[in-house]
Amino acid sequence: METMPFPRRPVPNGVPVKQYLLSDHIPDVRGETRQRLLDAGLRDKVRPGDRIAITAGSRGMGGFVELLRGIVDAVKAVDGQPFLIPAMGSHGGAVPEGQVEILRRLGVTEESVGAPIHASMDTVPLGTAESGAVAHADQIAFEAEGIIVLGRVKTHPESIGELASGLLKMVTIGLGKQHGAQQAHNHGLWESVRSVPQVVLEKAKILFGIAVVENGFRRPVVVEVVPPTYSAFLDADIRLLDTAKAHLATLPFQQLDVLILDEIGKNISGAGMDPNVVGRWRVKDNRPHVPDYRRLVTLSITPPSLGNGIGVGLSDFTTQRLAETYDPDVTYVNILTAQEPGGNTREGPLPLALPSDREAIEVAIYSSLAGEKPRVCRIRNTDDLDTFWVSEGLLEEVSQNPKLTVLEEPAPLPFDAAGNLF
Repeated sequence: METMPFPRRPVPNGVPVKQYLLSDHIPDVRGETRQRLLDAGLRDKVRPGDRIAITAGSRGMGGFVELLRGIVDAVKAVDGQPFLIPAMGSHGGAVPEGQVEILRRLGVTEESVGAPIHASMDTVPLGTAESGAVAHADQIAFEAEGIIVLGRVKTHPESIGELASGLLKMVTIGLGKQHGAQQAHNHGLWESVRSVPQVVLEKAKILFGIAVVENGFRRPVVVEVVPPTYSAFLDADIRLLDTAKAHLATLPFQQLDVLILDEIGKNISGAGMDPNVVGRWRVKDNRPHVPDYRRLVTLSITPPSLGNGIGVGLSDFTTQRLAETYDPDVTYVNILTAQEPGGNTREGPLPLALPSDREAIEVAIYSSLAGEKPRVCRIRNTDDLDTFWVSEGLLEEVSQNPKLTVLEEPAPLPFDAAGNLF
């Protein structure tokens, strides 16, 4: 059956642009992490031979392997026996093998971090939190002599308050596995993120939290060792979120006809793409269209997502390449685990999938009802915004922004013979 000839409009010429972002970062992440743990008194908490669990999430934070290796080094320095547990809620199809594979695709293996990975979806229920959610903890970690929680403090797609991704969410969702994640979401995510850790920190043998903040290049700029108390975890999450926001990269345009995302994925954002970049109104209809990107095109799913295409439903058009890698089972396990009262499943369904990148983009430009000079921007993903491509219709705005530099002369996008960009 031949593909229906949808109306299209040619892709205009454009240029690569570099955006100025804060670039300060920690040069030796592994060494810094090791030393901070030792300076915080790790030796006083670990006896020779103690088995110490280290949480390893799925977001692919900058310096992930180095951070984990630094924690492993510190535990070994005090004669402990470190091991990793996948700490990622329902990701990877909510099965141990899938979660280990996600870590492998993020570069985390026994060889790369110097410690074994013990994966299970079994949890220990620890009690009911004030939100009504039952707090859970990974059984293998709970039975160890100690737990070190590694978490990235960052804005979250579903939070606009003083709490977002951080240590408390890692305790609630990551350490809680699918059971804990489902309980937390079903009883209100942020109410649960505030209350579930009070139960877990009281009953689980958490030794420290390690809070990490990245810069706009996804390099760690802060590594802070946090005492295992609820007040300390809460303070770190709130305080470091301000630091994270100062380093947050966004697109410098308030209006686009078409935004092209080369990739979406769970290692990029919990929603596959960050609504703080593409517009929160795509998740919540009642929000103002700021920024107003009329059409969104997503071209592929990142390999570490293991076929989880959550977020593709926020876009208007996609490609058959993405559709072929999209795994509805893996996607919907994640979506249904994260269901909140009054929530929806709009992030999961596939939009119209076109045979090639060129066709998807050209149909999107036509659909946007763009003017004579279409305003089109192409990014790798919503976490990688130091360089991007813009059409000639944006050049005047780019020239007026002192934080933007045009890198080359205008030229066509480099489609191959099949009409794809990569």
